[in-house]
Amino acid sequence: MKQHILLITALLSTFAAGQTKDSANQVKTIETVTVNGKKALVERKVDRLVYNIQNSMLSNGSSGIEALASTPLLKIDEDKGIISIVGKNGVSVMVNDRMLNLSGTELTNYLKNLRSENILKIEVITTPPAKYDAQGNSGIINIVLKKNVDLGWSGYLNTYYTQRTYGSFGGATGINYQNKKVKAILKFQGFDTAKRSVENFQIVGKESVFSRDERRDMYKGLGLNANVDYSLSDKSTIGFIYDITKGDIDMDIYSTQNYFSGNTPTLFTETDSKHRSAFTTQMLNTYFDHKFGDHKLSLGYNYYGNVPDTQVNFITTDLSDLSKETVRNMSAVDYKISSAQADLTLNFKKTQVETGAKYSQFSNNSDIQYFDLKNDHYEIDPGKTNQFEYDEKNYAAYISTSKDFGEKWSAKAGLRYEYVQTRSISPTAQSQTENNYGKFFPSAYLSYKANSSNQFSINYSRRINRPNFHSLNPFRWYSNPRSYSTGNPELQPSFNDNIELNYIFKNKFSANVYYQRTTNNFGQILFLDQEAVTSSYYNYYNQDTYGINFNYTDTFFKFWESNISTSFSYNETQITKFNLIPKSGQSFYYSLKNTFQLNKAKTFFLFVNYWETLPSREGNTYQKNMGSLDAGVKMSFMEKALQVNLSVTDIFKQGRFIGDAYYADNTQSFNNYWDARRLNVSVTYNFGNQKVKSNTRAVNFEEKQRAQ
Repeated sequence: MKQHILLITALLSTFAAGQTKDSANQVKTIETVTVNGKKALVERKVDRLVYNIQNSMLSNGSSGIEALASTPLLKIDEDKGIISIVGKNGVSVMVNDRMLNLSGTELTNYLKNLRSENILKIEVITTPPAKYDAQGNSGIINIVLKKNVDLGWSGYLNTYYTQRTYGSFGGATGINYQNKKVKAILKFQGFDTAKRSVENFQIVGKESVFSRDERRDMYKGLGLNANVDYSLSDKSTIGFIYDITKGDIDMDIYSTQNYFSGNTPTLFTETDSKHRSAFTTQMLNTYFDHKFGDHKLSLGYNYYGNVPDTQVNFITTDLSDLSKETVRNMSAVDYKISSAQADLTLNFKKTQVETGAKYSQFSNNSDIQYFDLKNDHYEIDPGKTNQFEYDEKNYAAYISTSKDFGEKWSAKAGLRYEYVQTRSISPTAQSQTENNYGKFFPSAYLSYKANSSNQFSINYSRRINRPNFHSLNPFRWYSNPRSYSTGNPELQPSFNDNIELNYIFKNKFSANVYYQRTTNNFGQILFLDQEAVTSSYYNYYNQDTYGINFNYTDTFFKFWESNISTSFSYNETQITKFNLIPKSGQSFYYSLKNTFQLNKAKTFFLFVNYWETLPSREGNTYQKNMGSLDAGVKMSFMEKALQVNLSVTDIFKQGRFIGDAYYADNTQSFNNYWDARRLNVSVTYNFGNQKVKSNTRAVNFEEKQRAQ
C-alpha cells in the first residue's frame, strides 16, 4: 500500500556566467519520486493490537476463520465455534466496530463464508474500553472490512465438504449490489454436519460411578440474511439487517453407567436416548448514523428471538434383570432479547470523546415436562416438571476520552455504569428470586512510543461475567432417570480486574505481561449420591492469574510468513464453597503458524500450523496436554476468481480433553474426544465486479451471547 507520495521539485536554473541566453530555451523539469511502503503486519494502538491481514499471504484465498487463526494471540476451536485470546476465555466478535451476534456453529458458518479478500485488518482488544458492554471476562475481536470503492454487482458461490467419522457439507451464496445511494447484500446458506463424540467420565471415592457416552451430533439448517444500507445524504445513513435460520440440533446417545459402593457393584445400566430439537432464530437490527463535521451520532435497535422445541426420548435398562424405564422429556423455550442504544463521538484536535447510553431487556419463558411410560401410555411426573420465567433489564451509560500528547504519548480513559434488575419465577416450585445492583466499570490506557522501534503501553479494565439463561434455570435436565443437571436461580455474577503491560519491537516482536483478579467465580459442580449423579452451578472460588505472552511475526526470504506465539500463566485459586481441593499451578501454550508462497503469481500456498497446551492446573482441575497439527494448500485459478482449499486438521488426533477434578471425598476424571481430526475441501467462485466488497455490517448487540 502506498503510504506517502513524495514530490521532489528541482527547478533547473542557470547560474553560470555566459549561459543566460541559453536559459530561455531550457525546459524546467519536475521530477516525481514515488516512495512505496506498506503498514507493518502487526501494530500496537493505545487499546488494541492490530493485525493488518491485507499485508499477509493469507489476504487472498482464505476464509474468515482461517484469517482469525493466523492472528497473533488468538486460538480457534472451529468445532465449538469458540474464539479465545490466549490466557483468556472465549471472546466476542465485531465487524466494523459493531457486534456480531453469533456463537457456536452459527459463528463458524459466518466466518467460513467471510473472505479474506474483504478484510482490511483484525483488531485484538484484550481489555475492552468503556464503549463496549462490561459483560465477560474476555476480550473483543474487531474485524475491519475494506470499504466499497466501485459500483455494481458482485457475488460468490461457496461449497465445502468435511470428512470426519461422518461426512458433512454446506454451502452459501451471496449477492452484493451498490450504487451511490444503496449498498445491499442477500445471503443464503445451508449446512448438514455430523460428528462422533466419545465422553468417558468417572467419580472415584467411597461411592463411585463409571460412565461412557458414545454420541452422534447432527446439526442442519437453512438461513437467509438481508442487509440494506441507504445513504440519506452525504452525512446520514440508515439501514437494517434481518437474519432468519431454521434448523435442527439432534443427538443419538448410547451410554453405560456402572455404580459401586466401595468395591461392591450396586447397579449396571445402559441408556439409549434420542434428542430432537427444532429451532427458529430471528434477528432484526436497525441503525442510523449521522456525521456533523468530524463528529458522529449513531442510533440502533436490536431484537433477537429463539424458539427451540426439544423432545428427548430415552430408555434405560437395568442389566441385572433387563427391566426398562422409558421416559420422554419435552421442553418449549422462548428467548427474547432486545436493546436500544445511542453513541456520540466527538473528534477534536488530538482529542476524541465518546459517550452513549444503552437499554437492554432479556426474557426467557420455558415449560419443561417429564413423562414416564406406564401401561403403554405416557404419564406426566409433576415432581420432575417445571416452568421458569426470567426477566432482566440493564440500563447503561458511558463516557471516555482519548488524547495524543505529541508524537510519543497517547492516553485513553473511560467509565461505564450499568444498573441491572433481574427477576426469576418458578410457578411449579412456587419460588421467586429478585436481584438489583449497579456497578461502575472503569478503564484506562497509556501508550509511549520511545522511537520507531520501541513502543510501550499499560492498560486496565474492570469487567463482569453474568450467568447465561441455562445456568439460571432450575429445571432438571435428565440424561437418565437417576442423573440430571440443573441451573441455579440464586447464581450471582463474577467480577474481574485486568491490568496489562505491553511492549512491541519493530512491529514484529511483542510481549504482554498481565494480572487478572477474578472474584465470585462460578461453574458447574457434580455430586454423587448413591446411584444418582447430579450437577448444578455455584459461585465457589476466587482466582489470581499472572501471565506473560510473547509473539513474533515476520516474513523470511519473501515466500515464508511465520507467526510464533508462547504463553505462560500461573494461577492461585481460593475455594470459597464446597470441599473442593484447589489446584493452583501453571499453564503453558505455544503455536507455530507458517504460510509458504509456492509461485510468483501468488496463487499457490502451503500452510503448516501446530499448537499445543502443556499440562495445566486451574481451579480444582488438572488437564493433560492437548495439541493439533494442521496442514493444507490454497490454490487460485481464473485470475483468482476461483479458489480451492484442501486441508487436514488434527493430523495426529491430539485434540483429546483429558483431566481430573479434585474434591475432598472423591476424584472426578474425564477423557473426551470430539472428532477433531477432519479433512476439509472448499471451493469458492467469485463473480461480477470483483472490486465490490461485501456490505457486511454487524451491530452492537452483545447481550445475545448469554442466550446460548
